[in-house]
Amino acid sequence: MEEKKEEVKRPEEIGISLEVEDKTPEAVESIQAELAEARDKYLRLYAEFENYKKKVQKDREDLIKYSNESLLYELLPALDNLEMALRHSEEANSESLIKGVENTFREFSRILEKFGLKAIDALGKPFDPAYHHAMSQVQRDDVEGNTVVEEFRKGYLYNEKVLRPSLVAVSKKGSD
Repeated sequence: MEEKKEEVKRPEEIGISLEVEDKTPEAVESIQAELAEARDKYLRLYAEFENYKKKVQKDREDLIKYSNESLLYELLPALDNLEMALRHSEEANSESLIKGVENTFREFSRILEKFGLKAIDALGKPFDPAYHHAMSQVQRDDVEGNTVVEEFRKGYLYNEKVLRPSLVAVSKKGSD
């Protein structure tokens, strides 16, 4: 087997001068200052680029994380209708309908939960405008003031972000 020998060229052969010029101290200081400035610019640019890469990566992760948000939002009315059908069917006393709708509702909820949708637990909790939308106030002495006492429509979180707040009735203390 033949080994290839790389030809090593001398600096003079490729146009680099090895002669040392006599520089004045001011010129050396000036060159050193320029070098320090260029190095500082390089470090700042490098840091900016690293921050940019991190921001792009975070934006990309958020895009992937919330990519199904609009789909899930559009599916919520169907989930609401199933839930209402369950409530109304309990009054009609039709066992097989109730069981079928319950199974459908449970499966539908399981699938949505698998993709990051989670119902907001509102009933009996302190009112929080970040998670609840107050539709009315109810005067109640049996619970603390500013407590959710009725839920008109469920709210949902999508990957810990409020997709839709709960529509609720909030208690207020009697005779304030």
